Amino acid sequence: MIIERPEAFVTPEFLIRAATKPWEIGGAASLRHRTFVTEQGIFPDHDRDEIDKRAIPLVAVSTMASEADEVVGTVRIHEAEPLVWWGSRLAVAPEYRRVGRLGAELIRLAVGTAHAHGCKLFLAYVQMQNVPLFEKLHWTSLGEHDLHGHTHMKMRADLGAYPPVDDPARGWLALTRRRAA
Repeated sequence: MIIERPEAFVTPEFLIRAATKPWEIGGAASLRHRTFVTEQGIFPDHDRDEIDKRAIPLVAVSTMASEADEVVGTVRIHEAEPLVWWGSRLAVAPEYRRVGRLGAELIRLAVGTAHAHGCKLFLAYVQMQNVPLFEKLHWTSLGEHDLHGHTHMKMRADLGAYPPVDDPARGWLALTRRRAA
């Protein structure tokens, strides 16, 4: 008799790293478009802006037989002024949102990468439904703001909770557990 393990026990692997390969950069852009244009309707045509010209794209990549497969999460970071960094466009593919920690791992890479670049202040405008996640990850709310017709919370990361990540292109392997439905 063969007994299959329930899906709740599947432990997939994900690579969490800076996007350096063209397919990773393209995958991040495609995921952002699907999330912020198609799914959420925040932008009418595309979510690209001037920040993309200087931002560092970060990705969560699913693996298949320990080989990189597809971009399933992304966030971008940029230095807005000396020592002040921002994170934005955090997105996780719908079919991976039930996988624990992908968003948190991307946030950890984002703040840690900026920290390694000398960041003294890391900020983000966070969609209201994501505020509890950020609060659990040592972020402080600084007030509500309207962005693109949607309420966001301006938040600040506690840099002391995020060690510097000196090699974001190398990143790390995240073993996550799919949450039970």
